[in-house]
Amino acid sequence: MNFDDSAFWLAVLKIIGIDIVLSGDNAVVIALAARSLPPKHQKLAVFWGTGAAIVLRLTLIFFALALLKLPLLKLIGAVLLLWIGVKLLADQDNGGHDISVGSSLMAAIRTIVIADAVMSVDNVVAVAAAAKDSFGLALFGIALSIPIIIFTSQILIKVMERYPVIIVIGAALLGFVAGEMAWSDPLLKDYVGHLPKWWEYVTGVLGAVIVVSVGKIVTRRREANSGGQQEV
Repeated sequence: MNFDDSAFWLAVLKIIGIDIVLSGDNAVVIALAARSLPPKHQKLAVFWGTGAAIVLRLTLIFFALALLKLPLLKLIGAVLLLWIGVKLLADQDNGGHDISVGSSLMAAIRTIVIADAVMSVDNVVAVAAAAKDSFGLALFGIALSIPIIIFTSQILIKVMERYPVIIVIGAALLGFVAGEMAWSDPLLKDYVGHLPKWWEYVTGVLGAVIVVSVGKIVTRRREANSGGQQEV
């Protein structure tokens, strides 16, 4: 993609939004894992733990971009993104993090790396989908997620708590990317290749609607079930 290409800047905006929405939990894990260390070791834990996480994410993004070129896997990735978006909405009131914290520097680093490995899959898949086969854009997304995790996510978490609509917008963005991803799967090329480009955006909007609608339904059911249990 060229810098004067509107599609390039649209992809950049999508990646920024994805990183902002999906990087908050990773920062909370880092803070929890390092909180019991002496002050001089806390920065080391964050530095080495985040460094190892970067290597892990670069490896994941490479495989994600390669796999998404295969038929059917983009459809599978789209379903995964839809699930991530719904889960983001359904879990927005459940901010607990059950992290076992060690007292040593190596234990904290190990906790950060393991937790980031588990929690970064959604971020990597979403960034790979938004990058649309561009390794440069994918690297930009991974690089951007690091400062967000380390420096700004605590502020973003507070902003999201105050303005929950940001979480809804983020979940809708994941649904939109999922719709676009499904549309571009090689398996569907013979069926949709002759259709106008704007149909891809329609599919994206449909994905956003699905995520927000299903997410709200799941949230209401949880609230109803929790209310019934409290009455008992």
